[in-house]
Parts: sequence; C-alpha cells; structure tokens
Amino acid sequence: MNCEVCGNDYHRPLTVSLGDQRHVFDCFECAVEKLAPRCDSCSTRIIGHGLESSSGIFCCVHCAEAAGVTGFVDHV
Repeated sequence: MNCEVCGNDYHRPLTVSLGDQRHVFDCFECAVEKLAPRCDSCSTRIIGHGLESSSGIFCCVHCAEAAGVTGFVDHV
C-alpha cells in the first residue's frame, strides 16, 4: 500500500482509523503531517490535546491569548 503523503510503497504500512475513515502511511511523520491540526495562532503542528475554544485550536496558552482567547491556565 502506498503512503497517502509521500507515496512510498512500504512493506509494513501504518494504518490509522479516524472516525469512519482509514488512512495509510509509511511512518508516523507522514501520519502527523496529514492528520495533526495546526495551531490557529502560530501554525505549529499540535501533537497532543492542544487547547480548544469556540474560536479555534491552539498549541499553548500563549497562542490562545495572542488570539484573544482567555480562561486557559498554564501549570508550571
């Protein structure tokens, strides 16, 4: 099966089910490129839960605040 991102025909592909869709990749890097959302403020890939609000998804409190979203708290 060929990777959806790079087209490589790998003998041990990675398959990911997301809802009712099935995706095929040759590595995690390609899966992340295709499936991970980008922060609505800085555009970095969000590899984890992220911070979601009605106005978007953000990688951190700083980016949410830069977009005018309040109420999130960073724990240090």
